Amino acid sequence: MNPRVLKVEYIGDYQLLLTFTNNEVKRFDLLNYLNYPVYEPLKDEAFCKTVKAAGGTIQWNEYIDFDPDTLYLEGEPILLQEK
Repeated sequence: MNPRVLKVEYIGDYQLLLTFTNNEVKRFDLLNYLNYPVYEPLKDEAFCKTVKAAGGTIQWNEYIDFDPDTLYLEGEPILLQEK
């Protein structure tokens, strides 16, 4: 089983910054999904920004969420710079 989502942040242009249970951070691009009927409401950027982490994945309401394995496997790893 892949790690699950602990935290999500909308970073603009339909991009999400995801933190997983193994402390990996990945960027996930929603653009490839916006033409699927279930995800079309996310084209409204104000609604898209309401994303939250819940149950190991991300969701917008009771109808729109993502498979956590998809988020992990398709997410682009981000190297965070230490301050």
